[in-house]
Amino acid sequence: MIAAAAAAFAAPAARARKAPRIVSIGSSLTEILYALGAQDLLVGVDTTSLYPAEARALPQVGYMRALSAEGVLSLKPTLILATTAAGPATTLDQLRSTGIEVLVLPDRYDYDSVIAKIAAVGKVTGKSAEADAMIARGRAGMQALSARLARAGNKPRVLFLLSMGGGAPQAAGRETAADGIIRLAGGINAINGYAGYRPLTPEAVIASRADFVLVTRQTVDALGGVKAILDQPAISRTPAGRDGKVLQFDALLLLGFGPRTPQAAEELASALHPDLVRTR
Repeated sequence: MIAAAAAAFAAPAARARKAPRIVSIGSSLTEILYALGAQDLLVGVDTTSLYPAEARALPQVGYMRALSAEGVLSLKPTLILATTAAGPATTLDQLRSTGIEVLVLPDRYDYDSVIAKIAAVGKVTGKSAEADAMIARGRAGMQALSARLARAGNKPRVLFLLSMGGGAPQAAGRETAADGIIRLAGGINAINGYAGYRPLTPEAVIASRADFVLVTRQTVDALGGVKAILDQPAISRTPAGRDGKVLQFDALLLLGFGPRTPQAAEELASALHPDLVRTR
């Protein structure tokens, strides 16, 4: 009788401790899960989840902004982790209506947002200690970088360009990941007249007075090299174009706003402020 009662009591507790089946919607959340060692809980990811390479082998549920409830439900998740960039909202509502927990985390482009995502993922995966350690390391790195940048004599103007093949280049304005990482690295976004991404006229490119042009490595590969960027007439008339200052970074490292953001900020700051690197 005692053994049977103990077993009956233990069964609900065991069910409560059952590991979640997680679908991750957003590259930063997938990176966090792997960095915390919680990747075994993943049953699916969205198509932006390309890092680490192992994530590409998982079942995919489509693009994060164009999800279908059927694709997600087919993986039988018990928890869906998403950022505020995920959608459409009607799909997320459909998923909630089935009783599946849907946790939507902030996707702002600052380091506090990164910390919030790491802490939340750590909590729901039972990896809070690992999350706390990751946050402490990241904060220490960002504080050290901020202290060095405080000694910078100036903040260079940085023009982030995307989709440059054919037609006017798309430039990052305010409230973008590019704008956020430029600021964290001690630069000034050369475009601040609008939010989001918009095509730039040649006159606007020249008026940006960019000291650096920042692009993703994927953009450079698609164009066939940095020379294709520097050869554009409008860019050649900026300080960046005249000095050949084109910086290229992996897209997910630069724009991911996940666990590697301190690394991205450090590497970009080193490129924008080489004098600070030498005087460390």
